[in-house]
Amino acid sequence: MQQIENHIGRITAKLQELLKKHAALQKQCEQQKEMIATFREKQDSNEKKIRTLEEQQYILKSAAGELNSADKKAFEQIIAKYIKEIDKCIALLSE
Repeated sequence: MQQIENHIGRITAKLQELLKKHAALQKQCEQQKEMIATFREKQDSNEKKIRTLEEQQYILKSAAGELNSADKKAFEQIIAKYIKEIDKCIALLSE
């Protein structure tokens, strides 16, 4: 009988240890999810800044007359995108 109680005690101790490890891993997982969310927000912010800086670069090159054909095409695409957005806004306002 004593042997069974010892065995149950060891199993209980191992189970408690596993539960503690599980709780620690869950906490670590939540922290990593928060870090991932933070990094994604920073990445989105950085990508937005890059797009803005590229647009400013195209504008400056255009003003200086230094656009090559690839830059000119990219700049025209940006302008076309803005024109489409403006047209959508006008259409919504006129409804």
